[in-house]
Amino acid sequence: MEGFATASCAAQHTRMNTSSVNAYRRIAPPLVAGLAVLFSFLWQGHKGFNLGDEGFLWYGTQQVLAGEVPIRDFMAYDPGRYYWSAALMSLFGNDGIMSLRAAVAIFQVIGLSVGLLLIGRTFTGNRASDMTYLLLGAVTLLAWMYPRHKLFDISLSILLIGTLTYWIEKPTSHRYYLAGLAVGVAAFFGRNHGLYGAAGSLGALLFLALNRVERPGWIKGGALWCAGVVTGYAPMLYMWLAIPGFRATFFRGVRSMMERGSTNLTLPIPWPWRVDFAALPIIEAVRGVLIGCFFLGIVIFGVLSLVAIIHHYLRGRAIAPVWIACALLALPYAHYAYSRADVGHLAHGIFPLLIGALFLLYARRPAIKWPLALLLGGASLGVMYALHPGWQARSHPGWTEVEISGDRLQVDPFTAHDIALLRELVETYAPDGQNFLATPYWPGAYALMGQRSPMWAHYALWPRSEERQLEEIERLREVQPRFALVIDFPLDGREDRRFRHTNPLIYQYIREHFEDRSTAYHSVYEIYVAREAK
Repeated sequence: MEGFATASCAAQHTRMNTSSVNAYRRIAPPLVAGLAVLFSFLWQGHKGFNLGDEGFLWYGTQQVLAGEVPIRDFMAYDPGRYYWSAALMSLFGNDGIMSLRAAVAIFQVIGLSVGLLLIGRTFTGNRASDMTYLLLGAVTLLAWMYPRHKLFDISLSILLIGTLTYWIEKPTSHRYYLAGLAVGVAAFFGRNHGLYGAAGSLGALLFLALNRVERPGWIKGGALWCAGVVTGYAPMLYMWLAIPGFRATFFRGVRSMMERGSTNLTLPIPWPWRVDFAALPIIEAVRGVLIGCFFLGIVIFGVLSLVAIIHHYLRGRAIAPVWIACALLALPYAHYAYSRADVGHLAHGIFPLLIGALFLLYARRPAIKWPLALLLGGASLGVMYALHPGWQARSHPGWTEVEISGDRLQVDPFTAHDIALLRELVETYAPDGQNFLATPYWPGAYALMGQRSPMWAHYALWPRSEERQLEEIERLREVQPRFALVIDFPLDGREDRRFRHTNPLIYQYIREHFEDRSTAYHSVYEIYVAREAK
């Protein structure tokens, strides 16, 4: 009896330890994620402002709050991010830039929490070691969460990794459906995420079919997954059916993208061997090599992981679901990184590599785990630190405070100049809420001034057909903006990407119907004033 009692106590103690470890795994990652995002927000939430990409999101959210429909009424991403932001901003009772950033930061907390939960699935209960590794993982992931207006995309990639992990770990009917649901919701935020999630899901379906999962079978499971996709994408399907003009505009955009043959404005891939050490300071040269290595790494990780997983499967070895999920999504998200090969898009596609590497490293012996994890974290900081506005405000002179939508923000001298120029033009030529045109790079100008863009394409970067340009000219004739600011800048250094070449009919219309006042301002900015507004 004494031996039985001792064994029973030992088993109970083991269960209590296991329960304690599991609770720690569930609680610590979201807590660390919340504190990390809060620290980042307090440090740099009031620093920096981007009239371009961030202004694109801010303007769209303001228009949703005003009752307009993304894509149909104005150029936009897929609607999910606008409705998320608008819902929270309406709760905050504010449509300003800091309200938008707070709404995005909440989504960021969700994404980072899932990322750290995935990394922490191998934690052993050694609190000191686990917490140190969790903090290192948080710093590494947080470093790549840039730029802030793209945190939806970054968080969605992490959430898809978490969804596939949850599904593969225990492939019940319920989880097949939830996996499809997550892909559908992701597509409502960004159709590319839906495609990447679908590609990863097909790989998961194949893996589960090969493993001969009996319940549900692959046919029933596939049907459940498809039902989940339809449910998750139901808001978009509703918009197609119920909102006049939305479906036609949506598919016109899809058709235009297919005609272009690309999803983005492409850039040369910055391979590490292309870095010119003779022309760059050593720090920038090393950073260039690291960037190139990360571009290589996302593909190498995806390919080698798939090969290793197949090898493990053929030998009958257990394979961690987190690793499978990261491997299945690594190559789809590599497409995102390579679609416009800059650091910002690299950050959008790198999270399968980061989470997969941090997960796999934790199980290695300390002599391998800690040096490689620190190397990954150090390389991540080496690439990304200079891009975060908190660091830029600290390390670059001339940053100054400006008032934006009732908040005091610190911005760089160029942005401060642009805001001052815009306000001067509005005060001089379009006071009292009159319309103006700022194109092609400043969609945030309208959000800043609380105005509606006179053109559908308030971020007119792409070459557009004659038909689309004539439609915009009709809008301009109807609205009659008081002045037009054309930023005469060759995007990516390419002359064919100047506005005069991408939208020549609109440019010609402006030249013919407005008076040129450009000589009074910086040479990059062409200023045209309506003739009756002199």
